[in-house]
Amino acid sequence: MTALLVAVGAAVGASLRYLADSAVRARTSAAFPWGTWLVNVAGSALLGAVVAATPRLGPGLAALLGTGFCGALSTYSTFGWEVLALVERGRVALATGYAAASVAAGTVAAAAGYGLVVLVS
Repeated sequence: MTALLVAVGAAVGASLRYLADSAVRARTSAAFPWGTWLVNVAGSALLGAVVAATPRLGPGLAALLGTGFCGALSTYSTFGWEVLALVERGRVALATGYAAASVAAGTVAAAAGYGLVVLVS
C-alpha cells in the first residue's frame, strides 16, 4: 500500500513540477534555470514541513507527501543536468552560482518548513 501512495504522490508532484517549470520558462528568458530552482526550493520547504509533521501524519501520508510528492516535485537529476549544461555553454560562474544558490536556498527552505511546523504545533 505504501508503494501505491508514493506512486500517486509522485505522479502529482512530477506533473506539478513540469507545469511550474514550463510556466516559469515561458515568462523568463534568463540563462538561470529559475523553474527548477523554484520547484526545488518549494519542495525542500514542503519536505521540511512534512518531516516535522510525520509523527502526526503517520507513515502512509508521510510517504505520499514526502517521498512521493516532494520527491517528484523537486528534482536533483534536472538540477545536475542544468549545472552541466551551463558549464558546457561556458557559463561556469553561473553554473557555480546556481549550484550554490540551490543548495543554500534548499537547506534554508527545508529548515524554515520544519521550523514553521514545530512553531505552530
